[in-house]
Amino acid sequence: MDLTTAKAASELLVRHWRQGEVLDALPADLRPANRAEGYFIQAQIETISDKPLFGWKIAATSAAGQRHIGVEGPLAGRLLAEMTFPDGASVPFGANRMRVAEAEFAFRMGVDLAPRQLPYSPAETLEAVADLFLAIEIPDSRYADFVTAGGPQIIADNACAHRFVLGPKAADEWRRTDLSSHRVVGRVAGRIEREGVGSNVLGDPRIALTWLANELSSLGVTLAAGQIVTTGTCVVPMEFRPGDVVEADFGVLGRVHCRVAET
Repeated sequence: MDLTTAKAASELLVRHWRQGEVLDALPADLRPANRAEGYFIQAQIETISDKPLFGWKIAATSAAGQRHIGVEGPLAGRLLAEMTFPDGASVPFGANRMRVAEAEFAFRMGVDLAPRQLPYSPAETLEAVADLFLAIEIPDSRYADFVTAGGPQIIADNACAHRFVLGPKAADEWRRTDLSSHRVVGRVAGRIEREGVGSNVLGDPRIALTWLANELSSLGVTLAAGQIVTTGTCVVPMEFRPGDVVEADFGVLGRVHCRVAET
């Protein structure tokens, strides 16, 4: 796939996002044939932002999530600054069709992890982390049926990245906490309460972070200092309605919440 084709595919997806419309699939001449082409298309989304890349998300970090969309492993997506909201914010509902929220651990990198031949180990990746934050992700897709779109097309559609709420920084004790067994509770407007643990995220959020570092390395992309990596949902995604308050409770590590606006 050449740059002109990748840009055309990205522009088509971005136009559908902005207009709140969906498409069945990318046209055959713009459709990625593999993950690498999907990421090539995805990379073009950075051109619509005039701010540095805020960070990265990881989709399909549970076996159930992978089965649901028919992929064999996780997928990475870009978080633009324009997608991101602070703790307690009112988040635009817009044309969201998935209508689910996810409770996630998010790491802020302290130093660059540049592309290299040797894979990064979990210890190396964790050493590069500056802070842990608590987060809520609100995903969406521009495919009429994202379940059958396939991995390359989902990657091209930015791995369903949509809205992201960056909550408070966790106390430094997180480094002494077993995140894999740490309990997380998600709540929506008093109607829904779902409990999960960090091991729902590729066995451990720190393992998910290492996966992301190596996925980017394989693509020749640096995981840069200051960027946020949100690692995937610890709870079964929670359905919401416009106007709902969504909360993710991480116990001693803190809480994050937002309100989904009526429009």
